[in-house]
Amino acid sequence: MGRLEDLRVVDPVLTTLARGYSNAELVATLLFLIVLVEKEAGKIPQFGKEAFKIYNTERAIRANSNRISPEGRTTIDFVMDEHDLEYPIDYREKNEDIFNLEEHATNVVTGGISLRLEKKAADLAQDANNYPIGNKITLAGNSQFTDKVNSDPIGVIDGAKNAVRGKIGKEPNTMVLGPTTFMALKNHPQLIDKIKYAMKGVITLDLMKEIFDIPKITVGKAIYASDAGTFTDIWGDNIVLAYVPNTPAEKRTVYEPSFAYTLRKRGKPEIDKRDENGKLEIVRNTDILIPKIVGAEAGYLIKDTNA
Repeated sequence: MGRLEDLRVVDPVLTTLARGYSNAELVATLLFLIVLVEKEAGKIPQFGKEAFKIYNTERAIRANSNRISPEGRTTIDFVMDEHDLEYPIDYREKNEDIFNLEEHATNVVTGGISLRLEKKAADLAQDANNYPIGNKITLAGNSQFTDKVNSDPIGVIDGAKNAVRGKIGKEPNTMVLGPTTFMALKNHPQLIDKIKYAMKGVITLDLMKEIFDIPKITVGKAIYASDAGTFTDIWGDNIVLAYVPNTPAEKRTVYEPSFAYTLRKRGKPEIDKRDENGKLEIVRNTDILIPKIVGAEAGYLIKDTNA
């Protein structure tokens, strides 16, 4: 009898389904853009400011070319983790299947790994230790957005934008809000006053994009359950602002400056199936990836927005 690995069959249809999987609750890959790489370990660059310098580019007749003196580039080591989940389908269930259990199993194992990535990326993005001095603030007392009289969310976010621009020459173009922070902003008089003459009397994400002048704003609504069954928001009462490039996924590389990336092994995720004892069909998802902050100066963390 062959080994289990010898009996597995990669399913291209289910693999395509897994690669196209999306869940509106999951937002981590808006900050940690996915980049496909060939190897599971290696080094990726940290970015200096040479892309934003003004150089002497004029050249006189017969003079030498103007040569850039590259900055010493530092690198970050990475080692990807393998993540896998499998879902059993009993042959009796499959015989009575009217809902396409293989697709359901694929969505379950893909969603499980995606939720794990969301949690790992959110933990990195919400850890103040991962940001340099000047790129983070913890609100307290009257400055928290739940104080509708004294707090100044527009001023705080403008300050965050200016801090990032002062470090990398670009303003952040992406903002992720925790759900409780979104509710505090949605009901804040300072924002409501900005739209009091508009037809809509409710603050939406689209209106926030206009008020804060940030093209991409989203709410991280994902939750996770503890072993005891207690549900907790993955994104707390925090705001993460970041500059991330708008390069299409197929052209994206780690050599383009960004706040963060999710490094994924090319060819993953992959769905395979195998038979187990003639009674079960096992649908398994394998992914190899790791989220990494690669340009901390391109991000800004606002912690504890709510009392």
